[in-house]
Amino acid sequence: MKDVPQNPVVIIPGVLFWDSLYDIMKDALAEYLPAQRIAVAPVSFVDWIGFPPSPERSTNRVMKTVDGAVQEMQRKFPGEPVTLVAHSGGGSVAMVYLLEKPFQGDIYHPGNRVGKLITLGTPFHTHEHYAKIKTDFIFRYLHADFFKRYPVVSVVSDKYHGNAQGSFVEKMCYKFYQSVLEDGNVGGDGIVPAKSCFLEGAENVTIADAEHLPTPHTRWYGTKEGIEQWIQWL
Repeated sequence: MKDVPQNPVVIIPGVLFWDSLYDIMKDALAEYLPAQRIAVAPVSFVDWIGFPPSPERSTNRVMKTVDGAVQEMQRKFPGEPVTLVAHSGGGSVAMVYLLEKPFQGDIYHPGNRVGKLITLGTPFHTHEHYAKIKTDFIFRYLHADFFKRYPVVSVVSDKYHGNAQGSFVEKMCYKFYQSVLEDGNVGGDGIVPAKSCFLEGAENVTIADAEHLPTPHTRWYGTKEGIEQWIQWL
């Protein structure tokens, strides 16, 4: 068993995913720190879509939920900085939250309540429309000093290579990667190309064997086997 910091952890679900999908990740992390120190931000599918549909406002809705989860952890463990562990597009929401700049009218000031951000398969470079709303904002305000305040570890797997002329899986990966970047002929986690997750100023970590989707019977970032590959950066 690896020794890891015992800071409280808030898990942030990825785009179109909801809190209960991350119970397996919470349980796996509980092998390294007490379960009461781990919470999943109670994000719902409706938070991402909106009712009536307004996906362009999803970041605002999810930030509100994340801020509530961080404040709740601070009430339980006063003075202990929270580590945010964010999956997929939840990682770019976390970055917007930590930048402390007005985003579509909303601004939060987590300050020293948050100590670190770990992103898992989060694309920071993308041409997908709704993701780009976040990433354009991030790069507008991101400066080197940000990482002195909030260290960021960007974790991504390069398990699957995209190939338009390859096997069925390689062709599917090619299509997914191409929806994020122009070139689908690259390595990634089956959904997100690895190089789209590389963020200047962050500690960029590539792991060998994790899949993107939090679905049953897959070795995704939140399974015991997935976590073993990045837990040392917690």
